[in-house]
Amino acid sequence: MLIASSNRLARLHYGPNGFRVLSPGDHVLCAVSGVPIALDELRYWSVARQEAYATAALSVQAALDHKA
Repeated sequence: MLIASSNRLARLHYGPNGFRVLSPGDHVLCAVSGVPIALDELRYWSVARQEAYATAALSVQAALDHKA
């Protein structure tokens, strides 16, 4: 039996080389902008903060904001 996960927020564990799905879904939310990111388009995240980012620029912004 397949579980439908369309339009559902996923919960992930972010690792240095990828992520593991903890709760099925088709997207996560960007920690900075709040926009949905499809799992197949997710490229940027923080292992230390366990956050996803929509773009490289938002990833850098988050890193700089957490240093201050």
